Amino acid sequence: MSLLHKYIVLLTASSAALLTVSGAVAAENPAAGQTASSGLASGQAASVSAQAAGRIDMDGVFLEPLQQRDSVLIADQLEYGFSLDGVEEGTGFAFPDYSKGFCEGVEVISPWKIDTLEVHKGRKGRPSLMDIKASVTVTSFEEGEYVLPPVAVIRHKPEGAVDTIVFGSRTLQVKTMPVDTATFQLHDIKGQVKYPVTFSEVLPYLAGVILLAALVVLVVWLVRKYGRKGAGDNVRKDPPHVVALRKLDSLRGNRLWAPEKQKAFYSGVTDALREYIVSRYGISAMEMTTAEIFSDLSGKNVPEDLYAEIKALFERADYVKFAKYVATDQENASAVPSAVKFVTMTYQQEVDKDNMAQGQPAAPEDRITASGGQDPATSDPASSAGPLKDTKKEE
Repeated sequence: MSLLHKYIVLLTASSAALLTVSGAVAAENPAAGQTASSGLASGQAASVSAQAAGRIDMDGVFLEPLQQRDSVLIADQLEYGFSLDGVEEGTGFAFPDYSKGFCEGVEVISPWKIDTLEVHKGRKGRPSLMDIKASVTVTSFEEGEYVLPPVAVIRHKPEGAVDTIVFGSRTLQVKTMPVDTATFQLHDIKGQVKYPVTFSEVLPYLAGVILLAALVVLVVWLVRKYGRKGAGDNVRKDPPHVVALRKLDSLRGNRLWAPEKQKAFYSGVTDALREYIVSRYGISAMEMTTAEIFSDLSGKNVPEDLYAEIKALFERADYVKFAKYVATDQENASAVPSAVKFVTMTYQQEVDKDNMAQGQPAAPEDRITASGGQDPATSDPASSAGPLKDTKKEE
């Protein structure tokens, strides 16, 4: 079978090998190998086969390596194809089918593709002329010299003429990397290259350490704050009467009787009593006026003489604090004993009440006294007493 007849059979068997040059850019599709002209059906391909005019030998074949080297090495890729100038727009081409083999030792790894290099616009209604090139990508995995087959292309001109253009072959010389056996030395595998650690690499770990340290500090702070608070709730608190007597004991003596200090003196006495009333009777005495306190206290079974005495103390304190009243030394001297008397007697009432509930006799009235064993109501107000003691048995 002649070369021309071979490509005529290819053309009649499938129109997919027929490319049409059209427009400024020719059809280009590496996935399919060629882009077939949709206007050329199989019937047109048979017509082209019947009208083939002859063979034209041309020079224009090229073999260009894709790698920029002085020589072609194993597995290097090259473009093998042809270039053709002055192709009329609408010209169709049928390329060789290399799917079943190309050249022994050489493989085609990319099918035909056609590119338009330059377009020359036609004059006076004539079609445009284009310079094109078409190529396949080849490679070789064996060292040697190979003669590549010539490229024979069937051309179908727009006016219907068909001819075969044959481009001459090229020689491909594939080399391996030369090794100088005289100076070549075997070397062991090199160890891993250690690059210096940069700050950007350390930054995530540093941030993690800082965050962890912050969390530890936060946990320690929370434990110290709320842990101590919770532990403090279990600490036994002093009874209200002991707290009140301790504060009143600190106000004994005449050091605060001076007119400019009387406000602080009476504030200390009444504040100690207010806190005691809050704890003993559940009255919000810290936010109440004197009238409101004694209005609520009137229903708490306080003896009348004690009620009147302590009420007079609160009213005198209000005069001193708000009306700039200056109390006499006798009034100042009776302030702390009256307050102590109120605390001890009301507490003694609570003790007697508990004893009676348990079937025990009432305790003597002198069970709770100020320092020195004297009754706090009759003790010397100007004397400096020692710490107060609670003789009630712990239950």
